[in-house]
Parts: sequence; C-alpha cells; structure tokens
Amino acid sequence: MTGDGDGQPRRSGLRDPQRAVRGLGAAALALEALVLLLAIQPIRAVGADLGGAAIAVVVTLAVVAALLAGMMRRPWAWHAGTVLQGLLLLSGLLHWSLFVLGVMFALAWAYALHVRRVILG
Repeated sequence: MTGDGDGQPRRSGLRDPQRAVRGLGAAALALEALVLLLAIQPIRAVGADLGGAAIAVVVTLAVVAALLAGMMRRPWAWHAGTVLQGLLLLSGLLHWSLFVLGVMFALAWAYALHVRRVILG
C-alpha cells in the first residue's frame, strides 16, 4: 500500500507497530486461556459428561494458549496460535460448547491475523 502516491509505504501511525501487533496476539491468546479455564465448570454444571481426559485436554489447551501469549515475539508463535485454534475446534468432538468456543476464538484469531497483515504488510 502506498501513502500519498509518492511510492512510500503508508505509515500506520503507531509508534511501534510490531509491538502493537504482538500485544493484540498475546491478548487474544491470554483471553482464550482464561475463558477455557472458566468454561470447565459451567460445562460440567449443565450436565455434560466431561471426564478427566476431556478436562485435561481443555486445561492443556489453556496452558498452551497462555504460553504462546508470552512467546509472541517469536515468528513461529503466530503459526502455533493458528494450530491451537484448529485443536480447539477439534475439541468440539468432546462437547459442542467447546466447538462454539473454538469458532469464536478462531474468528478472533483470524481478525488478529488480518490486523497483523494490514499493519505490518
């Protein structure tokens, strides 16, 4: 994208665009980790038969999301975050509400990737 037609890239107006984009990705993953951990008990309360293995899967996904949130400086963390969204969608096989969470966070992650592409090029 060009700015005023002078061939120069358009500036985003951010002081540190890399840092802003990393913050967006980290915030999305941290929120995902928190929601996953908080979702365990309500899912169990509505009568879902979440066994120990299913709870372990959800906790593992939450821990991975939290770890990735702290590693957003690494270029591969964005790819790992995308894989994490796919794994969360697959966890919908354990309970439908996990699939719903997977769709919501996959959309949020897609938006973060879009913002990253627009800001960083």
